Amino acid sequence: MFRLYYKMKQDHYMAVEVRKRDNESGDSLIRRFSRKVQQSGVLLQARKVRYYERKKSKRKVREQAQRRAELTAERERLIKLGEIDEFAPFQGGPKRR
Repeated sequence: MFRLYYKMKQDHYMAVEVRKRDNESGDSLIRRFSRKVQQSGVLLQARKVRYYERKKSKRKVREQAQRRAELTAERERLIKLGEIDEFAPFQGGPKRR
């Protein structure tokens, strides 16, 4: 028998359970368990929690969009002047968080 408990919120658990049938191989049991876990949505919920990102403020989103627009405009200007190759990869700095 396979059983998986996943803690969703405070004291709330989601259980997925599969019992071995007569004449069922171990591989078949594991396959059935995996399918049941997939269908239950436990993995999706776990990924949501694991990779959760806070919502950005409207000001930050606006500033980032403005910065992208400025960088794009500057790159296009440099391409027109012939200072950089149009197909050269963008040489951005490290991403900041």
